Amino acid sequence: MPELPEVEALKDFLTEHLVGHEIVRVLPVAISVLKTYDPPLSALEGHEVAAVRRYGKFLDVGTADGPHFVTHLARAGWLHWKDRLPDGPPRPGKGPLALRVALETGAGFDLTEAGTQKRLAVYVVGDPREVQGIARLGPDPLADDFDERRFTELLAGERRQLKGALRDQSLIAGVGNAYSDEILHAAKMSPFKLAASLSEAETERLYAALRDTLTEAVERSRGVAAGRLKAEKKSGLRVHGRTGEPCPVCGDTIREVSFSDSSLQYCPTCQTGGKPLADRRLSRLLK
Repeated sequence: MPELPEVEALKDFLTEHLVGHEIVRVLPVAISVLKTYDPPLSALEGHEVAAVRRYGKFLDVGTADGPHFVTHLARAGWLHWKDRLPDGPPRPGKGPLALRVALETGAGFDLTEAGTQKRLAVYVVGDPREVQGIARLGPDPLADDFDERRFTELLAGERRQLKGALRDQSLIAGVGNAYSDEILHAAKMSPFKLAASLSEAETERLYAALRDTLTEAVERSRGVAAGRLKAEKKSGLRVHGRTGEPCPVCGDTIREVSFSDSSLQYCPTCQTGGKPLADRRLSRLLK
């Protein structure tokens, strides 16, 4: 799933390639991707792109004196830029193509989604805050005003485990499964530690890991073409998706806990005092 660093890089890429250009055609291929109907997709046509913004994991393409095109790539969605789009409209079928946006230059982008769980979402709205997912977002962890004091206040009384708390978009916007693993590894904390149990020193360490991990990932992604962002993300991950490999910090074997629709990875030596986590739903430290 694209998370804050990749969506931030897509925002920068689209700012360079879209702003100042006119949207001449928006062609839906998979109707399931559309989450709004008024205004229609055609309301974007004929408008110049004025700005591209990011809200958590949402991308917002704002037009001048027109509506906003907002998308959430979900777990298996992606954006593919094309300097020259194919001639003729795309044909509906069983492929991954969900929607195409064409500019007056002949360039544009496709939104695709792999797999059978269709969660890719597109909204056409007058204001991005009309999108429920954006309206409920917590603060952006890379915002200038997201300081340690604010982070401490967010975690105060939070009875959930750190893994779940970091992934909650209404608590902190933009962190998903992969970067929550990376942040907790950098902070040397168990994913199942209760957020409210953190000491002042632990909170400080987690805040530093959150900011540093995301900042470094954004810097790695900056300037990378849209089509290479997935590979760039994977190459920079130290524990997530690396079950069975040696930890780059201590050399211990990276382990995994599987759930019904996801999994997490961690290093026992760095994060859980050498104790493996039980690989079952609602896992706890083995005693």
